Amino acid sequence: MKTKAILISLSLFVCACASVEKPPEPVAVEQNRGKKVAFTFELGNCLACHVIAEGDSPGNIGPELKNLPQRFQNKAELKQFIWDATAFNPNTIMPPFGKNKILNDDDIQQLVDYLWEIK
Repeated sequence: MKTKAILISLSLFVCACASVEKPPEPVAVEQNRGKKVAFTFELGNCLACHVIAEGDSPGNIGPELKNLPQRFQNKAELKQFIWDATAFNPNTIMPPFGKNKILNDDDIQQLVDYLWEIK
């Protein structure tokens, strides 16, 4: 009986001393990440070739990036185009951003979501 009481006490002591791991803090979603990808030289740098609303010093090599729902059937098709434009046009000068790992999948999705909404 005394042994049982010692084991229970020891178990309670171990449980009390065990570190309680805090749940991870939620990661704040960066507002306008897609816009940042489009406008930042180190990321997508879409402004080097395209006119985009609110963009400074846009290029004129590619088409203006607006009203994309009229040019693509859905966001998935636009994402595939950004992932590898050479699959749609082997002679394009647009870099295959996903295929060549210029942008990661999340950045491409954020970019697609941003561009899809530009009227």
